[in-house]
This record gives sequence, structure tokens and C-alpha cells, in this order.
Amino acid sequence: MLACEWEEVRPDIVILGKALGGGVIPVSAVLADKDVMLCIQPGQHGRSAQMGEELVGQLLKIQQQYPDYVKEVRGRGLFIGVEFNSKNLFPVSGCELCKKLKYRGVLAKPTHDTIIRFTPPLCIRRENLHYHPRLY
Repeated sequence: MLACEWEEVRPDIVILGKALGGGVIPVSAVLADKDVMLCIQPGQHGRSAQMGEELVGQLLKIQQQYPDYVKEVRGRGLFIGVEFNSKNLFPVSGCELCKKLKYRGVLAKPTHDTIIRFTPPLCIRRENLHYHPRLY
């Protein structure tokens, strides 16, 4: 039933999706032994909301500093988008901004020409979320 069975391997974690909801609703599941599943302690799964609020707060500070360039900061948890004012950003694109961010140690993905998506890992450290003006 699973591709791992063809290779006769037993993965540590199996992620199931798509067919679980019958194509009607998005449903997924994570399967693992207790050795893996018990690594997540009660309350840790809510870390995304807390860290996301903190990152959005940092990005809002940047928006306040550069209101002509940053149109909107939005997100949920650690899935965050920053939209730029296209006329003020021109001729630079979101893709070019992401390349510049990469050289500064920040990975982001451009969506459309004027939006950058930040999706840091759930295990990100709080100190990695903070904006340091002296670095920019």
C-alpha cells in the first residue's frame, strides 16, 4: 500500500495525505513509533503561533521603518508573507530580494513579483528571529 513496502524499508516517519480526505477535505496524518512521537512534549506544537507572532512583530518594525516599500506583513504561525509596493520596488523583484536575503543568511521564497514568503523551521531559535539594524 505504501511505496516504502516496495523497497522493504521501514521509515521512522510516514506522512499520509491526499486520499485520506477523499479529495473533498484536506486531511493528513503522521505515523511513527513512540520513540519518535514522544519527542514532542505537551505544548511544543503551539510554538509556531508564538514564534510567528514574534517574527511578524519584527517584520512590522521593518515596515514602520520603510513604509514606502513594505505594503503589508501578514501570516499565520511561521507561514508569513511580506508584500512590497510594486511601484516603489521597481525595477527590483521579489526574486532579487530573496537572493540578497540568502547572502545575509535568510532563506525566503518569492511569490509573484512583489511578495516574499518566510517559512522558518518550527525549531528556529528565538534569537534568530530578531532584526538587527546594524547588520543591514
